[in-house]
Amino acid sequence: MSPDDYTPHSGDRRYRVEHYDLTIDYRLGTNRLDGVAVVHGRVVEPTRAISLDLAGLRATKVRGDLGGRIGFTQTDRKVKVAFGRELAAGDPFELTISYGGAPRPRRTRWGTLGWEELEDGAIVASQPIGAPSWFPCNDHPSDRATYRLSITTDPGYAVAAAEPVSTTTKGGRTTWVFERTAPTASYLATVQIGKYVSRSMDLSGVEGQVLHPAGLTARVDADLAPLPQMMAVFAEAFGRYPLPSYRLVVTADDLEIPLEAQGMGVFGANHIDGRGSLERLIAHELAHQWFGNSVGVARWRDIWLNEGFACYAEWIWSERSGGHSAHAKALGHWAALAAEPQDLVLSDPGPELMFDDRVYKRGALLLHALRLTVGDDVFFRILREWTERHAGAIATTEDFRRHAASVSGRSLEAFFDAWLDAETVPPLPAAPVGSAAVEPAPVTQALNVGVRVAGER
Repeated sequence: MSPDDYTPHSGDRRYRVEHYDLTIDYRLGTNRLDGVAVVHGRVVEPTRAISLDLAGLRATKVRGDLGGRIGFTQTDRKVKVAFGRELAAGDPFELTISYGGAPRPRRTRWGTLGWEELEDGAIVASQPIGAPSWFPCNDHPSDRATYRLSITTDPGYAVAAAEPVSTTTKGGRTTWVFERTAPTASYLATVQIGKYVSRSMDLSGVEGQVLHPAGLTARVDADLAPLPQMMAVFAEAFGRYPLPSYRLVVTADDLEIPLEAQGMGVFGANHIDGRGSLERLIAHELAHQWFGNSVGVARWRDIWLNEGFACYAEWIWSERSGGHSAHAKALGHWAALAAEPQDLVLSDPGPELMFDDRVYKRGALLLHALRLTVGDDVFFRILREWTERHAGAIATTEDFRRHAASVSGRSLEAFFDAWLDAETVPPLPAAPVGSAAVEPAPVTQALNVGVRVAGER
């Protein structure tokens, strides 16, 4: 693992984390977090020291299992740990870090990121470097680990973080325990706290759950009604859903944008209006479970592999649910992009533009152009085999170029050079006669889209 050019001060190439065991006590009234992080890792090169990312919280003690004295110092970004002896490449280690303080989002070039107080609760939005605002970690997109999280907070609040294990109340405090066995980048780990009702959903055979304020029930029911059908459409297009379950959290607060975490989508009250006005965003966040969360990026310059694919999933959902075809969407967005400044290279947009909407739309247009070039059958085989081969792992743009050429059995070098490495948006290929990319493909099977009440937790 090399330092990421877009986030050069985050992460440490000398080691990888295999598992985080986080025990957190959070008091909403005072915004006080006290935590213990047990980090199970393995060094990848000989070293006497490593660093963990931690911002805004103070480490008070660091202990290890290496038989010698562990020393540490802390800066505004890092906890630097000295082992006392050199570890060889491949050696495992375990560190226990006690830490605490008043968590707050980090100020970055992409806005404020990380742990943030809501009007009555808390939210975590970490992409790309917000995770150190609430736990010490190796904050690099390629370093994916498993998690156990124990979150203790005030009674009367619901907590969502990963797959639930147990909930207990003792001494006026409630502890929620979760596990995440899928390899997860630190920016995709999350904690959501609020006064939510919790209800189960049957997402076309996938276990689902929605947490939301009781007062938003009617709006949530209306806007999430298509979600089981959406899951079925995406499972057909991209391959089976890659995680054990899917959760949606709707906050009482308005949010600037929806968020995705591993196995979870987070929406503000302003995104759920009861009229389905922002249905495409529900499709976008669900698609990230395949593209970005299961198949992760090895480096931030390849962000189009997350966002371009999720954006194209919006267009697939539109055509499969009887809306505008993906081809109609592509024509409209191509015209809009062609009118924008031609100064963005999709394969390396730079840190300032990595979340620019042109990355999202040009990435989606690349996929549509690929679909027109190789035909529907081959295109969807490319997507399904991509998510299968790289499930739970990381990938690069070069990996996708090789993969698409291998599955299609044709040279695509000129195609990818034009779409990925040139600034000017290329023209879309002509659509094959009778292509499903031109005519919307109706959903042929009616699905049960009801939401089953499971009670308030």
